[in-house]
Amino acid sequence: MTHADRILMGPGPCNPYPEVIEALTRPVLGHLDPDFLALLDETNERLRAVFDTTNPLTFPVSGTGSAGMETCFVNVVEPGDAVVVGVNGVFGERMCDVAARCGAEVIRVEAPWGQALDPEALVAAHPDPSVIAVVHAETSTGVRNDIAPLGAAKGDALLLVDCVTSLGGLEVHLDDWGVDLAYSGTQKCLGVPPGLSPVSVSPRALERLVDPCRSWYLDLAMIARYVTGEGARAYHHTAPISMIYALHAGLGVVADEGLDAVIARHRRCGEALQAGLVERGFELFAAEGHRLPELTTVVVPTERLPAGVDEAGVRRRLLDDYGIEIGGGLGAYAGKVWRIGLMGHTARLRNVTLLLGALDELLT
Repeated sequence: MTHADRILMGPGPCNPYPEVIEALTRPVLGHLDPDFLALLDETNERLRAVFDTTNPLTFPVSGTGSAGMETCFVNVVEPGDAVVVGVNGVFGERMCDVAARCGAEVIRVEAPWGQALDPEALVAAHPDPSVIAVVHAETSTGVRNDIAPLGAAKGDALLLVDCVTSLGGLEVHLDDWGVDLAYSGTQKCLGVPPGLSPVSVSPRALERLVDPCRSWYLDLAMIARYVTGEGARAYHHTAPISMIYALHAGLGVVADEGLDAVIARHRRCGEALQAGLVERGFELFAAEGHRLPELTTVVVPTERLPAGVDEAGVRRRLLDDYGIEIGGGLGAYAGKVWRIGLMGHTARLRNVTLLLGALDELLT
């Protein structure tokens, strides 16, 4: 079985949309070519649509979702700032690490892995934080955290949200929710290969940028001169032309299908997978009511594994024999849960049927 035949159903990259693969083959233009700048402007406008925002500074950072995370933190956090971070998985932990490296006083608000964060606990954690940061869709656990209550009660704090696994797969409403800084990744529900991190920054956050930013490469004040085209386009760094072609194409697929329809497709696939797993006696890991449709976490059925085969061996047989990739657990849950992604082009009911059938054969 060739790599091209594989169905990527892990928590990492999904299968790209065919239109995206075609876009990657287009001739490369210069990063200041008028035709490319027009395409960049249109890409940014399409990003505003999926983020549901009017923020002028909405653009793809050159780097994966972690680059978007760092961009948001280093531009608004100064040494000594109080930063409240919700932690109920790996990526909340990463937020703490990045904030600490900025010199922040990090106030952790925790929930057990598999459970959602309590918005009231986040708001009450500090009387006057500079930033409240939370992961919308925690990739390590398959849990959705509520964002709207944080925006309503944030006070003077900036609300910073990780939308890496939610953008394009769940409803995201930056403006209505009061989100000031958000970042995502291209490789999840947008159906594009990894390499860019869509970022959106509110005018309120722009008023509080660190001056000077400790990162030259991720300095929003500098990047904005190139991205927004205010006055002459100021050269900052060479944009990844082909990846922006790909993102433009992926967002075009979403626009053509309709964002609501794309979100509904992700929901149908996730619900079908989770129902099929429960019917087969599997235990779902994420708390009911906060389960992501695009990323399902399931407890490894240790008692049903074939003799002499551990959970990693089952995942390997899925890959080698069926061409299906699923992911293992992280941290304390390595070897204890599987993470199954139905994102972007991979979010198809036929893939649900294929995976459930393969599990039936492997675990009986």
